[in-house]
Amino acid sequence: MEFNLTTFALEIANFLILIWILQRLFYKPVLAVIARRKQYIDQTLADAQKLRQEAEDLRQHYENRQNEWEQEKQAASGVLRREIEAERKTQMDQLQADLEQERQKAKVILSRQQHDIQRQAEEKALQNGARFAGLVLRQAAGPELEARLCAMLLEHFNELPEECRRCLKMLDAEKSVSILITSAYPLPDELRQKLEQKLGALIDRPDVFHYAQDAELIAGLRIDIGAWVLHANLQHELAGFAEIAHGSD
Repeated sequence: MEFNLTTFALEIANFLILIWILQRLFYKPVLAVIARRKQYIDQTLADAQKLRQEAEDLRQHYENRQNEWEQEKQAASGVLRREIEAERKTQMDQLQADLEQERQKAKVILSRQQHDIQRQAEEKALQNGARFAGLVLRQAAGPELEARLCAMLLEHFNELPEECRRCLKMLDAEKSVSILITSAYPLPDELRQKLEQKLGALIDRPDVFHYAQDAELIAGLRIDIGAWVLHANLQHELAGFAEIAHGSD
């Protein structure tokens, strides 16, 4: 094969023309496309990096928020426990106060019930004592006991309070004073005279004396002077004995 310089020169010329054409018509547009593609890729990478950084920031923020929320939850839980404990203590204190108040009420009620039971027992004992004493006195009573009671009454006339004497003196203004003397047994004339003398000394004009008998008196006298009633008999004493419990309340 022979070397042809003209052909070689033409080939070089064609090659240079091809390079010029490629550079002019193809290489610059390709470089521009590559540059745009590279810019797009760089922008995409930058956006991806930005998204990644934002995601990392969000993750970090979420973790921080989660830590803060955990701390807030623990703090709120502590506050709630303290409030519950304080409320429990308050309720327990109130319950203790209510129980103490109920105990005091129950104690007062029990004391009152015991007092009532004791009072009823005392009243019953006094009633039984009065009933027993009445039975004994009814069996032991007689004219002799009545005479002693009358003697005691006559002595008592000498010791009447001044107020009683003034009240009896007020009866003097009456035209007539009716005096009823009731005894359990018939009164001897001598005892009647003594009673009339004593009453006459207290009342200037005891005009009328009446006498009656009442076995319920057991022994002794009941003297009715107008609105006045003088008792010196066992029935009245036993009735007063039975009412001692009521008077002690």
